[in-house]
Amino acid sequence: MTALQVLFIGGSGQISSACAQRAVDLGIDLHVLNRGRTSARPLPPGARRLEGDIRDPASARAAIGDREFDAVVDFVAFTPEHVQLDIDLFTGRTGQFVFISSASAYQKPVGRLPIVESTPLRNPVWPYSQDKIACEELLVRAYREDGFPATIVRPSHTYDRMNLPFDGGWTVVERMRRGQEVVVHGDGTSLWTLTHHVDFAKAFVGLLGHPQAVGDSFHITSDEVLTWNQIYELVGAAAGAQPRLVHVASEAIFAADERWGRSLLGDKAHSVMFDNAKVRALVPDYVATIPFARGAREIVAWHDEDPARRVVDERVDALMDELVARYGQRRTAAAKARTAHP
Repeated sequence: MTALQVLFIGGSGQISSACAQRAVDLGIDLHVLNRGRTSARPLPPGARRLEGDIRDPASARAAIGDREFDAVVDFVAFTPEHVQLDIDLFTGRTGQFVFISSASAYQKPVGRLPIVESTPLRNPVWPYSQDKIACEELLVRAYREDGFPATIVRPSHTYDRMNLPFDGGWTVVERMRRGQEVVVHGDGTSLWTLTHHVDFAKAFVGLLGHPQAVGDSFHITSDEVLTWNQIYELVGAAAGAQPRLVHVASEAIFAADERWGRSLLGDKAHSVMFDNAKVRALVPDYVATIPFARGAREIVAWHDEDPARRVVDERVDALMDELVARYGQRRTAAAKARTAHP
């Protein structure tokens, strides 16, 4: 049986690195187009690297040559302009083109749970998600009008050992270990789903070369649902610390830091849970088996292996101090008032 010929555009990222390893493990003939820069996530042995820049059509064409593929995946397309370059480059040269969108494209706030692939796409807050929606619309039109063999995949919050799941990164863990308060948006009880990149890759690679995936969209997530309070507590436990949580309204965080606030109001502040029945219909053996409790231990262990990885962002550290001073004191005062006047 001839191996699937697959091209990844980008293969050393948080999601793509696990997918590349999974593809090679399953015997796929994997080519990876990237610029050849050193990465902390090296390509797996057996992957063939093609050196070129997808943002430079002449460079990409020279790297790909006259090759044709059963599937092409672009892990680094974020705007309609990026996707149009893909359509121009791969029309007639691939049996399937896979675009990595985002589950943040689903309507915010979500009207009904669990989220399914037919949940409307609408994000009035976050430009990142708005661009992903525009990319999807371009691909759907290309499929309907010209038969361009697009498949859309929407990851939710997918992580690996190099990335903490909250804004501020290692700064939050360092504050936990120092006994300082850390800021959690809202009251910390909204629901969230975290997916280990190895689990994501199991379902994703199963869609490659699958004829029933063409012209359709899928999300791929874990079935584990946690509150944000639990997420912080699991990271704290992995770091050997008892987190002191200060809850701050997402709108207040937005007022203090627009970038952080948009990622909350456009995504993380809303409760989500996902129905993965659609992807399981095509990849029946897909089961996410890595709980975040294990993932948190992997993250902390990786950072603890090398002090250079434990980077404290002084700006974020100061911002948390400011938010804690402003809103932590208010909550303490309110609690005292309730005790004094039951």
